[in-house]
Amino acid sequence: MKKILVLGAGRSSTTLIQYLLDHSFNNKWKIVLGDISEELALQKIKDHPNGKAVCFNIRDRKLRQQLIEDTDLVISMLPQRMHYPVALGCLKFRKHMITASYVSPKIKRLDKEVKKHDLLFLNEIGLDPGIDHMSAMRIIDRIRSQGGKITVFDSSTGGLVAPESDNNPWHYKFTWNPRNVLLAGQDGARFLYNCRFKHIPYHKLFQRIETVKIQDMGNFEIYPNRDSLKYQSTYDMFDIKTMFRGTIRRSGFCAAWDVFVQLGLTDDTYLIEQVENMTYRDFINIYLKYHKHLPVEKKLAAYLGIKENSEVMKRIQWTGIFEETLIGLKKATPAQILQKLLESKWKLDPDDKDMIVMLHRIKYILNGEKNNIWTILVVIGSDPENTAMAKTVGLPVGIAAKLILEDRISARGIQIPLLKEIYEPVLNELEEHGIRFIEEDREFDV
Repeated sequence: MKKILVLGAGRSSTTLIQYLLDHSFNNKWKIVLGDISEELALQKIKDHPNGKAVCFNIRDRKLRQQLIEDTDLVISMLPQRMHYPVALGCLKFRKHMITASYVSPKIKRLDKEVKKHDLLFLNEIGLDPGIDHMSAMRIIDRIRSQGGKITVFDSSTGGLVAPESDNNPWHYKFTWNPRNVLLAGQDGARFLYNCRFKHIPYHKLFQRIETVKIQDMGNFEIYPNRDSLKYQSTYDMFDIKTMFRGTIRRSGFCAAWDVFVQLGLTDDTYLIEQVENMTYRDFINIYLKYHKHLPVEKKLAAYLGIKENSEVMKRIQWTGIFEETLIGLKKATPAQILQKLLESKWKLDPDDKDMIVMLHRIKYILNGEKNNIWTILVVIGSDPENTAMAKTVGLPVGIAAKLILEDRISARGIQIPLLKEIYEPVLNELEEHGIRFIEEDREFDV
């Protein structure tokens, strides 16, 4: 019986764990799930005869090495910064490894050693990164095989709330790590647009948006995401005119979020003093000019040039940030204070469903003719635990684990899922689970 070690039992691991357990009888697998919370791990294993839960602390070197040595494949669903010590253990004990995270420079430097020992460390095989890579490469390889030349590559993804659960003015709820949402975009964004390099600093990021209509679901807005330029190398597109990656939100979100950015409420670099005695109204007032008579709401509107009865102000007010409610923290950064507030407002209710939207827009030239492709993925979750986010992150990881254990992937070293031997079987099985792209021949302006 082969053993699979899964480290991390958080939100994104739910579907992965269930997939591995569901396939454990036919494939003769034993699933060991480690998490800092043994109780959470036990909940995810659900007394399955082929599952075992253990209390796992990444700092416990002895336990870490013991678990890695006693397995056939390691799946790390831990935060990215924790992958490296796991990777070193996999190298030492000659184990394949899978993560859904971006490849860090430290992991990348292990490539030669990983190849030397005939190992595969497969990264970026979740949703974004992951399904975005695989679905893009399927189209890119197809166009290239026909002799076509890609001139525009535009790809965006969003973790959102499903239309039937959209009941707040932000049209948004947390479906993954709230901290990552709070800190998104703080390094700004870089991309290529019509052969011109563009850089957008953080304080302008949520003002530089594009509005798009997707299927019959209405309007969405897209803001630039991180460094799109590196994907020229990833996808071998050095002669492309436009290379852009973005994040999808519902219309109206970015203008309201920009208020928090402009005030500095998403800053995570310093601690606010005397938080234990502070209300949220006190907190936001810290960032506004002193005025003897004007209330906080009027000062905010005047400072940022927003109309007091605008939709932006209604969204800000809805969060409760103007209320005289104690924050309830002893020490916290501005971002941590804002996160605590929003976690109470943007949580999924018991009957809520989330939604994943992914959009690729590609222009290419074939036989002298210009062509356009839109490929759209929409996935709706089942409930707050079995989310679309967990499904689209976890299933590709689980399928890849099966392929590796069946010796169906020959690639070695530090890899991301750009090769046909990886993306083709993963995408094919994802379609069996309802994760299927719709392709349209539709023009767009770039």
